[in-house]
Amino acid sequence: MKILHLSDLHLGKRVNGFPMLEDQKFILDQILRQIDDMQPQAVIIAGDVYDKSVPAAEAVELLDEFLCDLAKRRLQVFVVSGNHDSVERLAFASRLIENSGVHIARVYDGHVEPVVLQDENGPVNIYMMPFVKPFVVKELFPDESISTYTDALSVAVKQMNVNEHERNMLVAHQFVTGTKGVAGVRRSDSEDVSVGGLDNVDASAFAPFDYVALGHIHSPQSIDGYDHIRYCGSPLKYSFSEAKHKKSLIVVDFGPKGNLSITPIPLTPKHDMREIRGTYEQLTDAHYYTGTATDDYLHVTLTDEQDVVDALAKLRTIYPNIMLLDYDNNRTRNSKVVTGSADMSKSPIDIISEFFKTRNGDTEMTDEQRKYVQTLIDNIWED
Repeated sequence: MKILHLSDLHLGKRVNGFPMLEDQKFILDQILRQIDDMQPQAVIIAGDVYDKSVPAAEAVELLDEFLCDLAKRRLQVFVVSGNHDSVERLAFASRLIENSGVHIARVYDGHVEPVVLQDENGPVNIYMMPFVKPFVVKELFPDESISTYTDALSVAVKQMNVNEHERNMLVAHQFVTGTKGVAGVRRSDSEDVSVGGLDNVDASAFAPFDYVALGHIHSPQSIDGYDHIRYCGSPLKYSFSEAKHKKSLIVVDFGPKGNLSITPIPLTPKHDMREIRGTYEQLTDAHYYTGTATDDYLHVTLTDEQDVVDALAKLRTIYPNIMLLDYDNNRTRNSKVVTGSADMSKSPIDIISEFFKTRNGDTEMTDEQRKYVQTLIDNIWED
């Protein structure tokens, strides 16, 4: 049984002020062509279908068109909500459209029944788990000990009563980590992930499943120590931290129990996202840009020591889709302009402690202050 794994469409997203809807239409059409070539039995969309919990009308129309195109091909389609989605809005009329083969996970109520697909090797049970936080599971199972995301997902999986003698797949949208912990997951700036990995779920929580189709992380990758637990990544690049990503979709082929093959299929965007740097003279030299995709989405870094008057407007006559323009020279380096990403290995409390220290003459937070701030952090993440 062949199943296509997608996630993190982020329909309706804007990147650095640029609307991505046309690029999203282009990539969804490309995915449909791949589906026609590969003839899978099912398609998975593992969350962050929209970029906002209240999506724009154009984004809703695009999803409607895509789901209709999938249904016309008589595919079984499985959709879960992500942390960017509203599970209630996404699941509207889900009971009505199930007859068309489109299955959308409803609000988690403690009961997850699988949708069962059949082939010559027997059943494949597909479980759908929308994005959840620990307090949701704790309210449903007050007698269980739940304080972390791993606790919550372990309890949720236990309640599914998975038959491990059959083939089972879970569709989920969580920040999942493996043997190397948070440091083992490649992340990007466009993801909504807690600094320090406060919301991570240990992959061991998903032990009963033959394949776990994950959404949430935009770089395609398997979980350390668990090759069958995978992020397929977003189909498009949504930040310049993803400029070197190779975007793809994943084809999962279920043979008999214990026999699984996983194949990434590359995707080619309408406009790539790239970073270029050099002096204004270098970047405007025809020998430099001739033969390149000048309409790509670009982050341009000028290395001129003096600012170029009206540089952005002038450069856009050659590179119309410049998203970001900055300088790297002695002036910017001496002014200590921060151009890199934040250190994502630090916990929120450590970052706040450092900020407190810099604002209070090298004075450290007291234990009482740290405890108070940690309580606030925990409450914010729970809400």
